[in-house]
This record gives sequence, structure tokens and C-alpha cells, in this order.
Amino acid sequence: MPPNSLANQLISLTQSTPATSTHQSALPARKLPGSLEANPRLGHWLRLEPNGVVVITPGKVEIGQGILTALVQIVAEALDVSPARIRLLPASTGHSPDEGVTSGSRSIQESGLALRHVATEVRDLFLDLAAARLDVSIEQLIVDDGLIRASNGTEVSYWDLYSPELFAREASLEVVSKRPADFTVVGTSLARIDLQAKVTGQAAYVQDLQLPDMVHGRISRPPGPGACLIAIDVSSVERMPGVLAVVRLGRFLGVVAAREEQAIRAERRLAGLAQWAAGPELPSSDPRELLQWPAETEVISERGTLGAVEMSGAQQLRAEYTKPYLAHAALAPSCAVAKFSGEQLQVWTHSQGIYPLRGDLAATLGMAPSDIVVTHMEAAGCYGHNGADDVALDAALLARAVPGRAVRVQWMREDEFGWEPLSSPMVVQLAARIDEAGTIVDWDYALWSHAHSTRPGGRGGVNLLAAWHLEPPLPAAIPGNPPLPAGGSHRNAIPLYDFPNQRITNHLIRRSPVRTSSLRALGGHANVFAIECFMDELAHASGADPVAYRLRHLKDMRARAVIERVAAMANWQPHVGSDGECGRGIGFARYKNLAAYMAVVAAVRVAETVQVTHVWAAVDVGQVINPDGLKNQIEGGIVQTVSWTLKECVQFDRQGVSTRNWETYPILQFGEVPAVTVELISRPDMPPVGAGEGTQGPVSAAIGNALYHALGVRLRDLPFTRERVIAAMSS
Repeated sequence: MPPNSLANQLISLTQSTPATSTHQSALPARKLPGSLEANPRLGHWLRLEPNGVVVITPGKVEIGQGILTALVQIVAEALDVSPARIRLLPASTGHSPDEGVTSGSRSIQESGLALRHVATEVRDLFLDLAAARLDVSIEQLIVDDGLIRASNGTEVSYWDLYSPELFAREASLEVVSKRPADFTVVGTSLARIDLQAKVTGQAAYVQDLQLPDMVHGRISRPPGPGACLIAIDVSSVERMPGVLAVVRLGRFLGVVAAREEQAIRAERRLAGLAQWAAGPELPSSDPRELLQWPAETEVISERGTLGAVEMSGAQQLRAEYTKPYLAHAALAPSCAVAKFSGEQLQVWTHSQGIYPLRGDLAATLGMAPSDIVVTHMEAAGCYGHNGADDVALDAALLARAVPGRAVRVQWMREDEFGWEPLSSPMVVQLAARIDEAGTIVDWDYALWSHAHSTRPGGRGGVNLLAAWHLEPPLPAAIPGNPPLPAGGSHRNAIPLYDFPNQRITNHLIRRSPVRTSSLRALGGHANVFAIECFMDELAHASGADPVAYRLRHLKDMRARAVIERVAAMANWQPHVGSDGECGRGIGFARYKNLAAYMAVVAAVRVAETVQVTHVWAAVDVGQVINPDGLKNQIEGGIVQTVSWTLKECVQFDRQGVSTRNWETYPILQFGEVPAVTVELISRPDMPPVGAGEGTQGPVSAAIGNALYHALGVRLRDLPFTRERVIAAMSS
């Protein structure tokens, strides 16, 4: 689609009347599925248009995970229409239900199950109308691609029966979904609907958006988080070619220019003119700094009594594992476009939470949320909370200085690394006691972490970068943990294994020297990494094979099944030694202890560097919507986690983040990508769950365990760089 066509479509979408969630006056004993409970109006999710088109308007967004394709399949299956008939509108506060944030691999459970229910009920409504019009019983009707046929040969289509008033009702609880045995679309590998534009170079991302008379902005940031602006004379910048406005609001400095290169030159001039007073010095970026910070301590799980059983011949093992600060490292820096038209603000953004972002924008700008329309557009990469929300406020603040003009703001690469929220470092300390047979009888687990969720919509403040730089600054929301069982820093800290005595302690450190927030899997990455590596340590201490040792401590049959499957896939051989160069290791988890089961075997070769040569994965997500799309997500998660495990680490000095480019923040290169083999254990009668965040912990653990198998030394600090391997072998 040409850029102007894309712009016209998006402009028209933002001019519709903002949708509002409708709440039932009294909650029934049973709840509607997924996000439908909070957004029960059928017309907020689905409508029909002429020429045989079905339009769906989910509030979840596409961020590369293929969710829109899966949602099309779910609706097509429930409605009995071809997927080719279905059109998706970009999520927008102007017409989409409020589904919160697209995160946590929850889109299938929340948006998918809601749309399945809506489409099933809509089909039932049409069957009732068709039976009355054709004067037959419902049992005499069949549906074929939206055409309802009666046994007497008469027929009528959904579009013949449709009127907007038909969907102006709340969803009913009494809906019976189609049996999985009757599925013809769900469970098949429908081609991704979002890929054609991306691979053919069409306008697919917010970075590609071109609006009429659009101008460009750039932001000049402080040298560090606590720096104060002492003085600046912007008069010379205002006279630069193409400059339309220079904006100074407290510590917030920005410029608007007619062309992008003019905005960049003006920002460089601003940066050179600004006089700053340095803020407080930052501590070290070493994860073990966490152990020195004040923490809120909570025992989140306790069973039995540690050390209560006296045993002869028992062994006790201890270990400490760490994960560093990580960046999202999106290939395209964050970008947004904003436009003020009278008292109305329109924003185009790759935020994963358009409604929470709208709320924080309204609070910062002193506007009513109903006067702001936030529309989602994809960007080239991000699973988690990067700079997408922040750049939206940047664009809005600059757009206010040039009313009637759309202002495009794209961060520079150094902005992205220097100012996006990072994934929190973590420290995990473990102690366990095993009896003479090697069985674990005591398990003591403690973790230290900053908060993993500081997205917009938090409690008691605004979570947007520029809001903190205004005068007066707006307070940041109170960082914290999403509650268990999903959790934040303590996600997956409670092991799925069966230990008679265990204690899990979470040390939450709310204060952070640099911004931390959501990155794929949150605390589940470090927690599973530590648990699964320590399980290997205990297996080796007891002389047991790591696969058999896990099975000995697991009763969950689905957990056992993925471990057994991946061992067969990788031709796992118990008690096979290493040649000193190559090794294999296993990792397992059930994401959040309530979602996807995943077991991984990694093969490594250690030469000049650590090379992951092959990764096998066995996965159980219950009902599979799109097998190829699911495998795509798992493969992508594996590759990203290999990069995290071997290379990625954010560093900062006493003033701010010093890792500001690809030279100082290397990621996995194409030639380093391992072979990946994925097998799915399909359970069509089980509820479907997401899988995008299930790989991270098992993959890092499998690589760590493979390194031990290859070298006979244990690395416990991520990433496993060449220098750390050499140091471990030397010691």
C-alpha cells in the first residue's frame, strides 16, 4: 500500500467516535471469557460491511508475534466464513475495546477467547433470523462461508440479515462453541497476514507513516537521569534553516523542523548549547549491587519445614546466579506521530497499551481522555516496554507548538539505548539438600530484583519520560510487581517440581538507578535459568542423568511429556561424556506455572567463542491455533534468547547508560544462529495459551547446562562471554 493510502486509511480511523467500555451492572456468577467481561458489547468487536466483508476490531496489537493472523482464524472458525473475508482495523481508542496491554503471551486467552465467543454468538443470532425468514427450524440450516442454506433449498446470507442494531447488545453467557473435532480453520497453518508488506518493502511500520504537511521533531536529552538544565540560549537554533519551533519545558528540550535532517542538525546545536549540572552518581551496573539496596522482602511460597528431617549421608549445595540489565535492542528506534486539531489530539504509536498510554498522555497534557485518539501501528521490533510510549509524549509536546501540523518524532539510536526502560538485573541464591538417593528434600530460593512493570497506567503517577522532565515534573507511578501467579520479578520463581520442603523469598527493590520495566518473560527468564541450572547441579551431585532427575521430581504429566519428547528429538543419551569441546544441556519450564509447557535441549561447541549449534524444543500450548505461526514464535524466542545468553549486557557509568550503539551492545549475527527444531504436542481439547515468552528461561538454562557438559565448569553469570568462559576455566 503506498504511504499516502496508508495515511488516509489511518486518518479516517481516528475520526470515528471513541468507544467506551460497557460494564454490566451486576456481575454474574459466571464470567464472560477473556477481555469480553470488561467489554461485553458485541459491536465493539465485530461488524459486517457490504460486499461480504467481516470487520473485527480487537484491542490487542500486532508486534511481530502473529496474533492478528490467529485472531482471524478464530473468528473465521466460529463464524463459519473464509479467513479471506475478514478485515482487521488497527487497534485504536477510537473504535477498539480496551484490552489493556498486549503482553505476557495473553492475547489468545484474552482477545482470542473473547472474539471466539462473540463470533459464535453472532452466528447464532444469524441462524435465528434465518430460521424465521426462511420459515424452517434451525436444525435444517447449515452455514457455508456466511451463506445460510435450508434443507428446502432456500438461502440467505449474513449480509442480507445484518443491521448495526443487531450487535448493539451485550454478550450472553449462554453460548456453546464449536467442538474442536469440527474445526477446519483453527489448527491449520494460515499464512501470516502481516508479512507481505514487510517483506516487499511497503509502508508497514509507524516509521513509514507519511501524513499531509508532516514535519519532523527531535529531542535533546540530559546527559544523565538526574542532570539539571542550568541555562540555554535557543535564539541561534530558532534561526536555523527549516526550524519551525524550539520547545523548552523545564528539562525537556525539543525542536520541530520542516525536514528530518534539519531537525537533526538543530538538535545537535541544542545539545551543544545546553549547560547542565550533573545529577547524582549512579552505582555500578553489576547485578550484585542489588544485594546492597533496601528491599521489600516477602516469602511467596512455603511448604513443610526446611531442615526438619535428620538424614545421614545428606548433601547440601548452594549457588548464586545473576542476570544483567538487558535492552530491548529494537532494530528500528522508537517513533510516533502526533497532531493537534483544535482541542483534539491524534497519536500514531507502536505502544503495546493504547488505552493506558492515552490515560498518561491526558494526565500530562491536562486533557480529557475522550479528546485523545491513540491508534496503533507496528514498529520494527519490541517485546516489552521500550521507548514507544515515551516518544508518543515527545511527539505530542512538539505538536502542541505547531497546531494543525502532524509532527513525526523518531528517536536516535543513542536515545533508544540510553533512555528506554531496561530489563532489571536479577540475583538468585539457592540452597538445597538431597538425601542419599539424590532426591531433593529441602529447597531454599531467594531472588533480588527491581520492578519489571513500569508501563503507563501505573498507580500514583505518570510513566512517561518527558513528563518527569517538565517543570514542575510529574511524579512517576509507584513501581511494583504484577500479582502471582503470573508475577513480575517472582514470575516462575516457584518451581513446578515436587519438593516436600521449600521456601521462596522475593526481595523487591522499588528504587532503581536507571529505568527498568517489562522485557520478554520478565523475571521468568532469570528464575527459570537459575532453577534449571541448579537442578543440573543437583543431578550431577547425585550421579543422576539430568533428564531422568527432572522426571523423578515431576508429577505433572504434561510437563513430563515435553521433557520426554525433547529428549527423544535430540537423541539424548544418559551419562555420555564430553570431548572437552561439545556438550548438551536441557532446560524446562511451564511459563508462569499456568501457560505453555516447554522443554529445550541445546548443543554447544566451545572454540574461540561459545557457539550454540542446535536447539530442540518440545512445546505444549493446549489447543494450537496456527501451527506454523506458533513454531515461528518459538524459533524467534530461541534465537533472541541465544543472543541474550551469549552476548547482551547493558553497562552504565556514574552518569548514565554507556552502552549506546551496536558496537557496545552486540547481538547475535546471522552466521551465529543455530539450527532450530520445534515439535508441538497438540491438545485440541485443552484451552489455548500463548507461547512467545515460554522459551527464554529454558533456553538460557539449556545453554548453561550444555557448557558445563562440554567444559566441566559451571558459569552462573549471564552472558556467557568468551572472557567469562576463560575466567571460569582458569579458576
